[in-house]
Amino acid sequence: MLVEWFDAEAYTVARTVLQRGIAAIFVIAFVAVLHQFRPLLGERGLLPVPAFVARVPFRSAPSLFHWRYSDALVTAVAVVGVVVGVLLVVGLPQQGPPWVPMLAFLTLWALYLSVVNVGQVFYGFGWESLLLEAGFLAAFLGSARTDPPITVIVLFWWLVVRVELGAGLIKWRGDRAWRDLTALDYHHETQPMPGPLSRLFHLLPRPLHRVEVAANHVTQLVVPFLLLIPGPVASAAAGVVVVTQLWLVLSGNFAWLNWLTIVLALSAVTDDAWAWLLRPLGLTVDGAAAGPAPVWFVVVVLAVSALLVWLSRRPLINLVSRRQLMNASFDPLRLVNAYGAFGSVTRRRTEVVVEGTLDADPDDARWVEYGFRGKPGDVRRLPRQYAPYHLRLDWMMWFLGLGSAAQLRWFVPFLRRLLEADRATLRLLAHDPFDGAPPRWVRARTYRYRFATPAERRRDGVRWVRADLGLLVDAQDLRSLAQAG
Repeated sequence: MLVEWFDAEAYTVARTVLQRGIAAIFVIAFVAVLHQFRPLLGERGLLPVPAFVARVPFRSAPSLFHWRYSDALVTAVAVVGVVVGVLLVVGLPQQGPPWVPMLAFLTLWALYLSVVNVGQVFYGFGWESLLLEAGFLAAFLGSARTDPPITVIVLFWWLVVRVELGAGLIKWRGDRAWRDLTALDYHHETQPMPGPLSRLFHLLPRPLHRVEVAANHVTQLVVPFLLLIPGPVASAAAGVVVVTQLWLVLSGNFAWLNWLTIVLALSAVTDDAWAWLLRPLGLTVDGAAAGPAPVWFVVVVLAVSALLVWLSRRPLINLVSRRQLMNASFDPLRLVNAYGAFGSVTRRRTEVVVEGTLDADPDDARWVEYGFRGKPGDVRRLPRQYAPYHLRLDWMMWFLGLGSAAQLRWFVPFLRRLLEADRATLRLLAHDPFDGAPPRWVRARTYRYRFATPAERRRDGVRWVRADLGLLVDAQDLRSLAQAG
């Protein structure tokens, strides 16, 4: 009787989507580790992990790298993560008994937790915790030999509710622009990393921006409750979430937040709904029951489900609190978290432009700009679509432009690496104006950026218009940076 109640026979497709979709995001995350972790956080990184683990105890940030850290070890961790993730995307572990995909997902979770917990500001994003929570949950979805466990499916619904409702409430409580429906007069232009269509979204008529904001409120403040009504209602609600997230994919670059939310929302879609959706394409859904789960698996899943329900109490309290926290973790394993996005809207865009020169005299020098991959720089360049890949340095440059002095902790070492022409650091950039040669001096200027109007675009061929706001960091060479700290 217990095993029969435990099975969620109507969600076999949802399980497949969850397992393969979450694994695919893990692959992208570990590829980013391979390409970015060493110059940002490695032995000679901007915020070296060895210095972090020396001052932060294991219990506060559990990580494999408390045992030892080396750039070779983090590379090995990333390679293992990519390989295991690809196997799950293909579906190979899911063909075995339930413990095989369980072990695979727990491996991904433990390895990525080790990365995130030492990643400091470069990994201080809500979608890191979201991926970890989703990956841990996915470990208990079972395999193709068993029906999905209903408690885990319901916990995925609860996760989507927290993601959507958390984002909606933090907006409503946090900034008047969301309440008076004017937020998108600014947001498409001032978001951290605009995409190729962001300017077109920004130039939409303002009444349409009001409709966008109102639709966002409905999706994030009303629709999440419908996800908890199993069957056609939840399937339709999931469709609304998916459409809204695809709109966000088109309008900006938010790493894997939107894609992962889409995958998670599809947990509420029943096999019957999938069959209805796929029938016009000539595709069918095999809704045959896979069979009951072994007793040991039922016991493990129920115990884990009970633990996650218990850990949900603080995120639940956070949702109803006037002092709601955004993207907060309440346990060092990041098992159940609080989510949210853009509780405040930036009205103007300030960009930090990094320049260098080969000339000996910085006061009478020819300065040239370094080009970043994702953040605005060249006013003629069309922004690129990078999401679901996450350009961590570019995102942190946006926070630097907001005026946070704390960001100088990594920015000053970044300037030092440019003066050293550090190859690993330069590979994070799109353009090195010195072709690998070390400059004599570097500096940072701030500019006010705004999207060009259609008339300015036709006249000048630009996509951005910028105005110089002055120096953020005056000319520095290796000697002056060494003296500064």
